[in-house]
Amino acid sequence: MQTNNPPRSTIRLTRRGRLALVVAGTVVAGTAVAVPLLMRESRAEQTPYAALVVPEGWRASQVYDAIDRVLQLPPGSTRKSVGMAGLKLPGDAAGNPEGYLFPATYPVEKGATPESLLRFMVDTADSKFHVVPIAAGAQRNGMNVYQTVTVASIVQAEAATKADMGKVARVVFNRLERGMPLQMDSTINYALNRNTLRTGQDDTRIASPYNSYQRMGLPPTPIDNPGEDAMRAALNPTPGNWLYFVTVKPGDTRFTSDYRTHLRNVTEFNSLHQGRGQAPGPRQTPASPLPSVS
Repeated sequence: MQTNNPPRSTIRLTRRGRLALVVAGTVVAGTAVAVPLLMRESRAEQTPYAALVVPEGWRASQVYDAIDRVLQLPPGSTRKSVGMAGLKLPGDAAGNPEGYLFPATYPVEKGATPESLLRFMVDTADSKFHVVPIAAGAQRNGMNVYQTVTVASIVQAEAATKADMGKVARVVFNRLERGMPLQMDSTINYALNRNTLRTGQDDTRIASPYNSYQRMGLPPTPIDNPGEDAMRAALNPTPGNWLYFVTVKPGDTRFTSDYRTHLRNVTEFNSLHQGRGQAPGPRQTPASPLPSVS
């Protein structure tokens, strides 16, 4: 959501949640995790207000923290207000807004509260997700809308690029159709509340409903708040028989249906990044359903 008549200092969102602050024609890049706050001025009312930027793929916990900062509230205030916000969530969500805090830029005007901002985000998601074409697309894939949002959240976390999203979605559907566990590192990282490129064997043994190495089917909720590209991929996955994928290096994500080929790709990944601790690249987690790239 963009405001009209932006001033000379403005802000925009780039791929993978990076911010670019444009000041008199000069672009200064930064991370959205820092302070997603830009003071602007409404020309109509000449009243200062803030803009809250929610990047694609942010978790609810990150959104809560950002709202606390923008409203200058004690940490944890927004999280405590979720149950009092009267959010219009699907029944499957059981009151948890994860997946429905739609990524966008939201104006934060005088009198804004955590509840009002959360409602704004959820209402925006509802207007995007709960429409007839989305419901029909979800049904075509044998899912409801909430399950589709969950798939989209995995796609958002796992896909290295927009071009990969449809293929990642297809891997999810192929594994579900074959009765295979998803074995996605992104779900493990969600359970552990972290972002990393490496998942060890000990991580895959954690007792959590989000442990997609041990549990079948989708996780109980979305694992982040996906954008429209990820949602489109979840509704219209790219045709293919892939079951495995791994991003060996930036720009080189390899999809295959053959386990031995996948093992060779994983070995190449490990060889390239041995001793680096964390591999470089735009993605947050390695997309390697089998095995873990530890």
